[in-house]
Formats: sequence, structure tokens, C-alpha cells
Amino acid sequence: MKVYFHEQFYEVYTSDPAAAPGRMEAVVDAIRDEVDFLTPEPAGAADIASVHSKDHMVWVEREGLYDIAALAAGAAIQTAESGLEAPAFGLIRPPGHHASSGSAWGFCYFSNMAIAVDTLKRRKKIRTAYVLDIDLHYGDGTVNILGDRKDVHVHNLETQNRKSYMNEIEKAMADCSADIIGISAGFDNHVQDWGSVLHTDDYTAIGQMVRAAAEKNQGGCFGILEGGYNHDVLGQNVLALIRGLE
Repeated sequence: MKVYFHEQFYEVYTSDPAAAPGRMEAVVDAIRDEVDFLTPEPAGAADIASVHSKDHMVWVEREGLYDIAALAAGAAIQTAESGLEAPAFGLIRPPGHHASSGSAWGFCYFSNMAIAVDTLKRRKKIRTAYVLDIDLHYGDGTVNILGDRKDVHVHNLETQNRKSYMNEIEKAMADCSADIIGISAGFDNHVQDWGSVLHTDDYTAIGQMVRAAAEKNQGGCFGILEGGYNHDVLGQNVLALIRGLE
């Protein structure tokens, strides 16, 4: 599988948990023998401006985070484009699902998923998209940007019951008919992370369900990293999702 990753994502750009030292290293160490790493390019200002206000972009730049956030957004675009041909994963940070058009919180700056989906749509590579957000926290930024669009469905998993969680995804994927399915892949719902809901093999099952739905739709699928903060299990959880998507 193609995994989009840049060595700049190793950088500790703030003091928040998403930028903690060792986080990216834990994932790279776990997946390196089973994937092909590709180096992404930053998103262009026009692609970022398609979903974010000028004032917000200026604020991110003043915070000294524009370059790393643009690189994450660019990696998300390229991951989504690759996902149209075969499942792909974006090992990126900062995450993005708490970034709205004119504001951001929760360790996020630019909405990586919204930028990726919107860019594919504007480039006429897709007509419809489905965003499956499996992060512990509600992806308010993605909803704020994409939630009112008729060509995109955003689905946040909120139940704290493991069986209900997996059943909800199974039903959603059975009903999904989008050209591309993007997973906002947060791993903080793991039993050894903040959420204490899912087991590692559940991520494999999620990947399998998404891949099967994409094949049924004759479309694509991809995932991009959001949360997940226990470095002892994060790498294996990412690997489990990748294996499921493959």
C-alpha cells in the first residue's frame, strides 16, 4: 500500500499530544515492512482557500504552523487521489477534523479531509464522497465545512459500545454508494487509549468493510491519521487498519 509520509512530520511543532515526540516513529516502525512510503508535496494556497477563510490562513501562518499544516493537507490530497486507484493511507500531522472554515482547535489547523475531498471534487475526479470519522472525538470541523453539501456524507461514530460501534459501520458501508470513502482515522478509541472501546483487530475489520464498500461502488477509499496517543499501541492499530484496507 502507498503511505504518504514526510520526515517533517517527525518535528515537534507544538506542545500538544498530536505533536509529541515518538508518535510518528511508533507508526513508521510498525508499518515500514508492509508499505511503500511516498513523499508528499504541500497543498497549494488555492486548495486550502477552497475550504478556509483568508483570515484563518493568516492566523495559522502567524502561529508559525502554516508550512507543516499545508504539508499535511497536501499529503491528504495525494492520498485521496491514490485511493481512487488502490487503497492508500496518509500518515500525517497535524490532524484536521477539528478545523472549521474560520477557526480550529483540538490540535488541528487545516481540515485535511475537507481539503482532500473538495479538491478531488473541483478536479472532477469524483462526484460524491463519504467521510467515516472513527476518532474518539466528534469531527466538528469536517461537519462544519462539508456537512451541508449534498455531494458529501459525513458520518461520526459516537457510541461507546464496541458491538454497536462495529454494527453501525457495517450498516453504513452496506448503504454507502459514494465514489470515494475517506476514513478520518483516529485511533484514540482503542482500549488502551483515551476511549477504551475498540480492539486492534477491530481496525482490521473496519478497513475490510470500507474496502468492500468501495469495491461494490466501483470507487476508491483511503485513510488519513487523526488522533491516537498511546505510542505503545498506535503503530499496531494503524497497521491493522492498513491490512484491512488491503
